[in-house]
Amino acid sequence: MTLWLAALFAGLMVVAFAKLAEWALALFVVLCSGCAWMPLLLAPTIGMLTVWLTRRYFPGAQGSGIPQVIAATRLAAQGKAVNTLLSLRIACGKIFLGALALVGGFSAGREGPSVQVAASIMHAVHKWLPHSRALRMQDLILAGGAAGVAAAFNTPLAGIVFAVEELGRRLETRTSGVLVSTIILSGLVAVALLGNYNYFGHLKIDNLNRSIVLPIILAGVVCGLLGGLFSRLMIWPQQCKEFVVWRWRAKHPVAFAGLCGVLIAVIGWVGGGLSYGSGYQITSQVVSGQVVLPWHAPLSRFLATLISYYSGIPGGIFAPSLAVGAALGSNIALLLGIPAEAIPIIALCMAGFLAAVTQAPITSAIIVMEMIDGHEMVISLMAVTLIAKAVSSRLSPELYQQLALGFRPVKFSPPASSR
Repeated sequence: MTLWLAALFAGLMVVAFAKLAEWALALFVVLCSGCAWMPLLLAPTIGMLTVWLTRRYFPGAQGSGIPQVIAATRLAAQGKAVNTLLSLRIACGKIFLGALALVGGFSAGREGPSVQVAASIMHAVHKWLPHSRALRMQDLILAGGAAGVAAAFNTPLAGIVFAVEELGRRLETRTSGVLVSTIILSGLVAVALLGNYNYFGHLKIDNLNRSIVLPIILAGVVCGLLGGLFSRLMIWPQQCKEFVVWRWRAKHPVAFAGLCGVLIAVIGWVGGGLSYGSGYQITSQVVSGQVVLPWHAPLSRFLATLISYYSGIPGGIFAPSLAVGAALGSNIALLLGIPAEAIPIIALCMAGFLAAVTQAPITSAIIVMEMIDGHEMVISLMAVTLIAKAVSSRLSPELYQQLALGFRPVKFSPPASSR
């Protein structure tokens, strides 16, 4: 019963995060309505405030959250403490500070953070289980992380595959029951409160023919190259700590976040506002065929997401990566001279770019597959994600696995005023 209640609570927190993020994005739009200069004020201010609060009160909440969950799973398997990576304090900070960053226009998603939030809740409940020794802590962390993906995207199958493909790299008999039940219960909460929705809406795909082969190959290679570059740039600060920029960031993290905020505002202004926020709204419009994006949309979203990560705010890259992929698909369709057939190519590039960045091809294919009416593109999506992953792996190591190596247990000292 305790485990089921924890799974329900995890789903509730993911839904709360989703609604809070939605309100934060709406607030940014309202604040900037009619004021082209407002992002130049909001982004640096919100960026500095978010990073200061993160470092002061919620260390461990920065970034995506998925690397923290991977690192915590490894440490828990070794019998080591993971309180500085997963805790209810960090989960609260992830939700509120992740939403706060969106008020500043940063390009960040809530899906990766939802993984850390759900995993933190399942980790916290371990000591309250009547047979805590029978259920290993790493199993609960794994189940919580998978439930976070499942509830965030409303794709239970993607949650299970993500646990195997990225978080745990295995699925043991003793883990599978906890994993599936946690995903189902947290997913039920999401469906009950948000409805049986598709994350970016529905993609209507007509019958495909052999003409899709060229777009599959082109999308796979292009997404693989750009996704591999993106992944490589994401781990740049970790691999080149002595580079002057990263040394300065380590000494002046709050000021660095302010400079990143200025860049976010400038990129948004130059790109016509297409790079602000998670990319959810504009991508939904692209998927439904309501909007045709300009050529620079993938570049502006690419740069804005990268800079948002460098800033140190809590925020993920799943939704922004899907947004980059959708923009790339729109451009490739125009390049091939088939704008009328853009929707299948957009689907291919969304899955391809996400697979190239995360190097989790099956999860990426399933997330996009769930958006499509029917199963016409199942094989096409699997093909493009495998091609993109193969190309990306030549340019960069696995992103989340590499970032997880940078997390070590660090003792948290509360501010002097609270002691």
